[in-house]
Amino acid sequence: MNALAQQLSNLEAAGSYSLQCSVDELRNAASEAGFALFDADLKGIKGKQNLLNAMAQAADFPSGFGVNWDALADALCDLSWCGETAGYVLLLRNASDTLGLSANDREIAQDLFADTVVYWRQRKKPFWVFFV
Repeated sequence: MNALAQQLSNLEAAGSYSLQCSVDELRNAASEAGFALFDADLKGIKGKQNLLNAMAQAADFPSGFGVNWDALADALCDLSWCGETAGYVLLLRNASDTLGLSANDREIAQDLFADTVVYWRQRKKPFWVFFV
């Protein structure tokens, strides 16, 4: 297993980070580690609804996704439709510093990502969020 795939498997290190390798390297490492990778392109995304829709599309959320913060939290803490995986990677490509959100919504999104990491850590599965 390559070094990046091994790092992805490090439960305690999982969290939100700026991506320090190429997207292809991350894809390959996630595949090698047996992780589900959700690739959301946020180029030009402005506003909460557009961000949530982009994430729902990237992760292929089940129909009926409520397009609100509670629904995003529920979806990211379920992921049963992905089948059995060793962990999860949420890749947010072309993300601006603000994620295209108001300050309040950006704080909610960041808290939600942090809570999701903790949720999966308690279940012994790494959940990573990478911004690039």
